[in-house]
Amino acid sequence: MSESKPLLGITVTQHIALQQRAYPEAKGEFSQLMSEIIVAAKVIRNRVTLAGIAESIGSTGEKNVQGEVVQVLDVISNDIMLKRLLHSGVVCMVVSEENEMQQYAPEELMSTAKYAVAMDPLDGSSNIACNIPVGTIFGIWKRDHAEKTHPGPDLFVGRKLVAAGYVLYGPSCMLVFCTGQGVHGFTYDPSVGEFILTHENMKFPAKPKCYSVNEAYFSKWDKSIQDYVTYLKTPDKAAGRNMTGRYVGSLVADFHRNLLYGGVFAYPKDKDTPAGKLRLLYEAAPLSFIAEHAGGMGSSGEKNILDIVPESLHQRTPLYIGNVDEVRAAEDFIAGKRKL
Repeated sequence: MSESKPLLGITVTQHIALQQRAYPEAKGEFSQLMSEIIVAAKVIRNRVTLAGIAESIGSTGEKNVQGEVVQVLDVISNDIMLKRLLHSGVVCMVVSEENEMQQYAPEELMSTAKYAVAMDPLDGSSNIACNIPVGTIFGIWKRDHAEKTHPGPDLFVGRKLVAAGYVLYGPSCMLVFCTGQGVHGFTYDPSVGEFILTHENMKFPAKPKCYSVNEAYFSKWDKSIQDYVTYLKTPDKAAGRNMTGRYVGSLVADFHRNLLYGGVFAYPKDKDTPAGKLRLLYEAAPLSFIAEHAGGMGSSGEKNILDIVPESLHQRTPLYIGNVDEVRAAEDFIAGKRKL
């Protein structure tokens, strides 16, 4: 993090207003969009906090387009986000993990709406019952009015992201986002109902401490991936590498810890999921955008996540994300350039 911290303590709204000054031509649409996400996050945070009391823990008995069991809070969080975004007047389209097709704003708002959003409204929702942190992930793209009235998957290339972020609902609630001007973290203060800047210009520490991977799948991985994970967990005094395994099973929580302490998160492809498990548009791409602006990177193991052109809304991908050296090591093992 930056040694100079003159802005610590300001609200997220003040911070967005300060960043907007760098764009004299701005009309406030992006600030409005972020305000809608912030309000939605506060509402979701309250629902998550009171889930047990409100009897909103558990599944609906249905499955989403991914074939995953839908949790009650998945539906609630998705509805909250969609209502805030699609009626804001600045969002033309939302792609959500919970909807098979893209969701469009009312026709009367489509012509002027500048932005498209891809989101996982409640990542890790199956962990709520055991009180493990969960989160909301979002990516924001700017629509080209000269192109399609209803944008398709090709809009959502990671390199075209204008902003990305996540909200972590844990012991404290944190909003972390990036607009290309650094990665900043805001902690929710329930006494005043505001997100307060507590982490300015976040960067991955130079020396990684953690590797995060579900080693239960070890027997299903290719030999190159098995070797990579063995490399991560094997201390190397000469290289100064001595990492410890830390895996929550909630992508937002694992990514956030590694951003603070340094490390790499890996969700490789395996025999059962040859295309990978995580979703490109609303999990891998937004977090890779944040990682890159924090001095890290995200990769499929073969290609930078931000360079992948989506072919479908719910496209899956393997993911290696965190400190650059450890992510590039994954690419080298997978390409056969390194072996144990």
